Amino acid sequence: MFSIVLTTVKDRREARRISRALVSERLAACVSVIAPVSSTYRWRGKVEEAGEVLLLIKTATAKVDRLMARIKELHSYQVPEIISLKIQRGWPQYLKWLKESLD
Repeated sequence: MFSIVLTTVKDRREARRISRALVSERLAACVSVIAPVSSTYRWRGKVEEAGEVLLLIKTATAKVDRLMARIKELHSYQVPEIISLKIQRGWPQYLKWLKESLD
């Protein structure tokens, strides 16, 4: 089984650093970087807006806990968004590639 983990980071430099670490350590098969994104959120009682970079991280569900812990170690935010979604279905050849990339 596979999952997609979402996280937002402050800029492309941080996105590149986290992406390379996760793929190099085989915690992720692939990280797609989407920028720019605009986020509106409540922080410390105020509504804030910020430009961010979104990471779509493809991984094995069995690796999600380790991946999330590693993101937290690498992330600059005090409370980073780290959300995991299970992949229900996917193109069989792509899922095969995901598995091979994570072994």
